[in-house]
Amino acid sequence: MRPRRAVRTAWIVAVLLAAFFIVGGILLRTGSTGVEFRLADQIAMIGIGLIAAAAVLLLTRPRLRAGARGVSVRNILGDNEFPWEYIRGVSFPDRKSWARLELVDDDYVPLLAIRSNDKRYAAAALDRLRELGAKYTAKPE
Repeated sequence: MRPRRAVRTAWIVAVLLAAFFIVGGILLRTGSTGVEFRLADQIAMIGIGLIAAAAVLLLTRPRLRAGARGVSVRNILGDNEFPWEYIRGVSFPDRKSWARLELVDDDYVPLLAIRSNDKRYAAAALDRLRELGAKYTAKPE
């Protein structure tokens, strides 16, 4: 599971940001503002734009995978895997932007891959995760 709107928005913002800084860097020496800009200034401006665009693209990383072994959560920085026996449930607190994985030690992990602005897709993802949790934690009779 991955967020949909956030990924689309991040790509649009990253492209616009990079384009703005690239055009700005190219046009930096064309006017006469009384300040002497050099090639290094142009390269630095373009570099800053590319770094900022790459930082925005970090928002496209969140992902959630669930299987027989447990749940793998990848947020912006880092991956964590949680076996089903350590998971108490999944919730979507009121007025929060993303869901969270409830753990047995009264801790929780934010699930940036399930965002409120995805509406029905987010609800379906929560239902699917709950179904998988019930399937893999069911005790054999």
